[in-house]
Amino acid sequence: MVSRIQRRMVVRKKLNKFSSLTKPKYLDKSSVGVDGCYHINELKLKLEAMIREYSILLQNLQLPAEVRVERIDGKESQLVIKVRSWEKGRGLLVSILERLEEMGMNVVQAKVSSTHGFFMEAIAEAQDKAPEVQILTQQILKAIEETPNL
Repeated sequence: MVSRIQRRMVVRKKLNKFSSLTKPKYLDKSSVGVDGCYHINELKLKLEAMIREYSILLQNLQLPAEVRVERIDGKESQLVIKVRSWEKGRGLLVSILERLEEMGMNVVQAKVSSTHGFFMEAIAEAQDKAPEVQILTQQILKAIEETPNL
């Protein structure tokens, strides 16, 4: 008998908590459940609209590419190149590597990710003399700009 009353109290408390979220017209079990379902569906629709709006904003947003070039301590001919671009160009890696090759740089090691945009971190070594950091940065940015988005 006691457990039955306790169960009813627990169910009543849960219904009160749930009804405070959904604000049903009536406080019986069926109307609280139905209003809860409507409320959940409304939240799903709002979430879908927000996701749609967010994806449209991301498509229209033009973030500039970031390029950082640093010399490795003690090694004058080796450079660390970090590239971040939010555009998903398929030929971006190839364009950057070709530009580095034109400037007389060999890529020794590289890490590339294209999950959310394009990210590359590479160690490049000069064949003869390493170009200036600023010139290399400008050339990589130019290669990114000239790459068509496919």
